[in-house]
Amino acid sequence: MATKAVVGRGLREAGAALKHASGLEVCVICLFVSDEVYGHCRASVFTRHRPKMAFLNQKPFQTNDTFIAPTASVIGNVTNWDESSVWYNAVVRADSGFPITIGFLSNVQEGAVVTTLSCAKGAVNSDPLKSAGSHTNVTGVGVVAGGGEVGKVLDTGFPPVTHIGHYCSIGSGSVLVSCRVDDFCDVGDKCTILEGAWVESHVILEPGSVVPPYTRIPSGGRWGGNPIKFLGELGDGAKDGIKKKAEGRGVMAKEHAVEFLPVGSTYLHLEDLEREGKTAIQG
Repeated sequence: MATKAVVGRGLREAGAALKHASGLEVCVICLFVSDEVYGHCRASVFTRHRPKMAFLNQKPFQTNDTFIAPTASVIGNVTNWDESSVWYNAVVRADSGFPITIGFLSNVQEGAVVTTLSCAKGAVNSDPLKSAGSHTNVTGVGVVAGGGEVGKVLDTGFPPVTHIGHYCSIGSGSVLVSCRVDDFCDVGDKCTILEGAWVESHVILEPGSVVPPYTRIPSGGRWGGNPIKFLGELGDGAKDGIKKKAEGRGVMAKEHAVEFLPVGSTYLHLEDLEREGKTAIQG
């Protein structure tokens, strides 16, 4: 542990030094270029951002073909099933002791937020994580205070988990809080689905829709507005389109996963310099 701490501190300090260094630009893989090529090679610095982060001994689970973008944040008790994807700047945060599940070939698009309620109804403190006498039950059924469970969060009596089924698309900028979205749903951009809400299968939510708490959206329809209103039944073509959209995002996710290099792409700049006949010294 001591060695790990020393190495971690050294990397952080080196990153800070690189970020504020003057004179020559320095690449993260330590390519030191001469004065004549200064300005051609851009600086890459160490980043402390972690796409996946454990919380309260709960860490995200993902399959080998799950794509989590390098600027996304997946925190706590989150399960990402096969070919699911969490896109750039999206946040999937299960830090209240209640799990989040993202199904097969489902996607959480750019800037979306998926989370769970952080406290139980009737809890001693509005935020149990800030109270020495109470804490969230990691089994996902309530809050423990003084050794005894206080109660459920949702008025329905169910735990406030967030469930996203298979072949679902969660649009950019949407917010989902302790709700259930069944299979084959297309949630448009900037939609809001609040606690206790249930969106059944084969449903399309128009962009900007707001689903109030404890609202049930029946299967097979198109809905939109604030608050949500029924707009019409879905035909077979629209239902097939939901699946095709999810599959298209899955293909795109594989392409992004192949292109992403954890060590960066500084070597490409070096190759450009060599083609231009510039001198570069690798240190």
